[in-house]
Amino acid sequence: MKDILDLDRYPLDREGSPEWNRLVEQSLAALEADGMFNLEGFLRPGVAEQAVREIKPVMDSRSHVHKRMHNIYFKPSIPELAPGHPALRQVETISHTVCADQIAGSTVMAIYEYEPLVRFLAATMGKAKLHVMQDPLARANVMAYRAGEALNWHFDRSEFTTTLLLQQAQRGGDLEYRTDLRSDDNPNYEGVARLLEGRDPDARILRMKPGTLNVFRGKNTAHRVTTVEGERERMIAVFSYYERPGVMFSEEERVGFYGRAA
Repeated sequence: MKDILDLDRYPLDREGSPEWNRLVEQSLAALEADGMFNLEGFLRPGVAEQAVREIKPVMDSRSHVHKRMHNIYFKPSIPELAPGHPALRQVETISHTVCADQIAGSTVMAIYEYEPLVRFLAATMGKAKLHVMQDPLARANVMAYRAGEALNWHFDRSEFTTTLLLQQAQRGGDLEYRTDLRSDDNPNYEGVARLLEGRDPDARILRMKPGTLNVFRGKNTAHRVTTVEGERERMIAVFSYYERPGVMFSEEERVGFYGRAA
C-alpha cells in the first residue's frame, strides 16, 4: 500500500505513534470547525490516473445512469411544510455509478479495504470500530458527472461520508456546502430556503485536487457538486463503512440506487 498511499505524509500504518495521533487530532479539529477534513495528496502521484484507467472502461460501457428530480431532503414531502414552500424546491441530479462488484481487484477496492484506513477513520469519527460494508454493490461506488450534470443540494442520510477524488472536471464539479445549516432540534426551513435561492452568505465552495481523501459530516450540512463543464468528467470514489459488521442493502434499495438487485 505504500506505493499507493502517501504513508510518509499520512502515517495510517503507524497507529498510536505521535505522528498518527497528531493527524487524528488535526482531522478532529477540522471536522469541528468546518464539518469536514481533507487529506490532499493522499494518493501518490500517478495513482489517481491509474485508478481512472482501471474504471473508465466500465464507466463508459456499464455504469448505471441515475437521473431524478428531488428536494434537498430526498423525501416526497415534509409534514410541517406546505407543498410549495421554497425549502422544498425541486432540483435535478444526474450521475453515473460503477458498483463494487464491477471493479473487484481494482486500486479503489484495495484502498477501501485497507484496514489501517478503516481504523484511522473510526478514530476521526469518534467510533470504537468501523467495518467495511458487506453489500457486494454498495460497499464502494465510483460516481462520474459529465458536462451539464451535477449532484444537487441534499443532506446525507449517514453521519459521515468518505470520498476519494480520482479526476476533476475541467470546470465546475466543485463541492459547495453550508456547514451546520440545520441541527437535530432545529430544521431551519427558512435558512434552507435562502440557500436554495442563492442568498446564503455562509455557503462555501471547495475545489479539491485529484488524490484528496475527504471526510464530510453531511447530515446537517447541506451540500452539492456544482454542474460539470468541459469534456473531462468528474470521477469520485465513495466508501461506505458502518459501526456494525455485515451491513447489506435491501433488494429494493439496490434497485433504487443501481437499477439491479444483484
